[in-house]
Amino acid sequence: MRNPYRPLEKSIGYKFRRRRHLETALTHRSFRFESEESLFDNQRLEFLGDAALGLVTAHRLFEQYPGFEEGDLTRVRSRLTNLKTLAVLAARVDLGTYLKLGRGEHQSGGQQRTSNLGDALEAVIGAAFLDGGLKAVEKIFKKLFAPEVEPAVNDRWTDNPKGAL
Repeated sequence: MRNPYRPLEKSIGYKFRRRRHLETALTHRSFRFESEESLFDNQRLEFLGDAALGLVTAHRLFEQYPGFEEGDLTRVRSRLTNLKTLAVLAARVDLGTYLKLGRGEHQSGGQQRTSNLGDALEAVIGAAFLDGGLKAVEKIFKKLFAPEVEPAVNDRWTDNPKGAL
């Protein structure tokens, strides 16, 4: 049976052993409410993915920047894991085309909505954690997030004037 998610798996740097985890991660709650096909949506995986991504990001920054204080590490981690960055990275791998959305969400452009993309990427990371543990999350981090580390380190408060003060 052909794997319709193969291009996505290649883009994120991780191949799922149990496809059902990825399918759940790509199921928006609007689809679950409208469909008898799906019993689960991606919200619980989003929660898990947020935590797993935070841990992997914190570990990478801790190792890569030994001279950084806690505040600097927190700032960079926040830049890398915020909704805006997640949505940009999700759009870059065309995650929106794989989302299962309810009719209304689909018709209103839900495939490109920042919140849907960011949440779905976190859910995919949560699914990868269930499927392959922290090593799976590290693979995704290396492929998607690692290129963003240096720009995040060099971005000093450009969109946070209060923080700059």
